[in-house]
Amino acid sequence: MGHFILRTGGQSGVDRAVLDFAIHYGLPYEGWCPWGGWAEDYPQPPGLLADYPHLQETASPEPEQRTHWNIRDSDATLILVYGSIFNQRSPGTQLTQAIAQDMNRPCLILDIGQREAYLKLQQWCSELVQRFQEQNFCLNIAGPRESEVSGIYQRSYEFLEVLENMGQR
Repeated sequence: MGHFILRTGGQSGVDRAVLDFAIHYGLPYEGWCPWGGWAEDYPQPPGLLADYPHLQETASPEPEQRTHWNIRDSDATLILVYGSIFNQRSPGTQLTQAIAQDMNRPCLILDIGQREAYLKLQQWCSELVQRFQEQNFCLNIAGPRESEVSGIYQRSYEFLEVLENMGQR
């Protein structure tokens, strides 16, 4: 995953796992967050920006603008979910999928609880790199909030770690 620029919005859950993973492994990250650095566990300004300085604020406090801009400014979007019921619990994740589709952007919804998830992601990323042939491919990674799918932060972080370790071999 070292040749990707990781983009995410900073919400608790999947987004935060991506940020913490990027920082831990020294990978480049960026992304839009709502005005004031808002996330459900960072309700007051400067919010997320105090801990994640590579994020930028949108003009709006509404999370929808963050979601739209992160998809717009990325080459592709990866949505990490756990289990098949994510659509019933995560309106933001549904919105991410809909915006990516409306913008005709490559989007993969990946159930990280499935054994073949690693292989699916490696294949998809290889196809994208060949298709776009960019030195610094920007991958937006999104998914449910921690309050919507308890444990999604830890599962997402561990999934990314296994991917990173697979890439080191």
